[in-house]
Amino acid sequence: MNTREVKLSGHIIDSLTLPKSLDLIMDMGGDFEILDVHVGKHKKDISHAKIKVIGKDESHLGEILDELGEIGAVIVEIKEIELLESQKDKTLPEDFYSTTNHPTYVRYRDEWVEVEDIEMDCMIVIDPDEEKAKCLPIGKIKKGNLIVVGREGIKVVPPERPRGKKGVFEFMSSEASSEKPVRSIIEKIASEIREIKERKGKIAIVAGPAIIHTGSALILARMIREGIIDVLFAGNALATHDIENALYGTSLGVCTKHGEAVVRGHRHHIYAINEINKAGSIKEAVDKGILTSGIMYECVKNNVPFVLAGSIRDDGPLPDVITDVIDAQEEMRKYAQNVDMVIMIATMLHSIATGNILPSYVKSICVDINPATVTKLADRGSAQVVSIVTDVGAFLPILYENLEGLDCIKE
Repeated sequence: MNTREVKLSGHIIDSLTLPKSLDLIMDMGGDFEILDVHVGKHKKDISHAKIKVIGKDESHLGEILDELGEIGAVIVEIKEIELLESQKDKTLPEDFYSTTNHPTYVRYRDEWVEVEDIEMDCMIVIDPDEEKAKCLPIGKIKKGNLIVVGREGIKVVPPERPRGKKGVFEFMSSEASSEKPVRSIIEKIASEIREIKERKGKIAIVAGPAIIHTGSALILARMIREGIIDVLFAGNALATHDIENALYGTSLGVCTKHGEAVVRGHRHHIYAINEINKAGSIKEAVDKGILTSGIMYECVKNNVPFVLAGSIRDDGPLPDVITDVIDAQEEMRKYAQNVDMVIMIATMLHSIATGNILPSYVKSICVDINPATVTKLADRGSAQVVSIVTDVGAFLPILYENLEGLDCIKE
């Protein structure tokens, strides 16, 4: 009674899914028997494996099956999902299923139904009238929602590493290191951006204030103006120091051209917030001719949406900053499901927050001078992220240099 058969399909050899599955079973104290293996002989062929999983008891077997499910194993005996009603807003029934960020399907009324808006650490809610499955965070659960529980009838499809020549999103998926060939990685990222923009895809950037401090604001502003960047996620600091730089030529009171501290320059960011407050908003400051350059200016002039999420350490903040973090999270979700690539630069908390709401098929790059930042992102489940340990001031100029002549660039 403590055995179940599971199957693996896809590039399970190249992606190491098969050996990972066997290691996982043994690491968790279980046993296995390989019942069948078929290995594809050509690059486009997929492989299959059927494995009998043996646990110490039903509970132990269930724990193993839960972990196997997260890497794509599907129970051979297909059953319908089990549903229980939520008894209260923001509460869940026992043994609720917690999602990964991989594309997920549930077996409902004899059909495989794709779960919409997938992200990690959420719940699957079924709408019986429309026969749809929706991914929702616990904070949006309402009394009476039908919640998927247990592990039956759930199929997870993790990203695979195909055979053949490896791209930047395959061969660089190792742990973060400052010893990787940065310029060649950036060239490959630029190539991916070209491919995305040529098919009218969208690219988001998650930007920290170091972009302003290092003098790279002009480059990011150009990327927004030229149509390379389609949405901006940031905090109060990025916007404040960008506006400070546009109005006073400083960032944190330091001249961004000469790198020298300006007398009483430490007040400039407060001056900048005050000017925007007097105008009413960043857009109104642009419309009134107060703000005439910079990242935020280009977002307004080119209709590039931005989400500024607040934090407890903010000065001001600017009137455009969303100070309720749950509201900010919801605003970010509006865009996260519709982008093809996210570039996260020098902002650990915003990068992790963005990674948490991204599906695993969104190509993601995290750039930071601190290896701990990119490591934390991977540790929290965003394993698809390409990590680059380098200075922001080096990354953006090289990236832009490799994007010059891009067809999508606006004149």
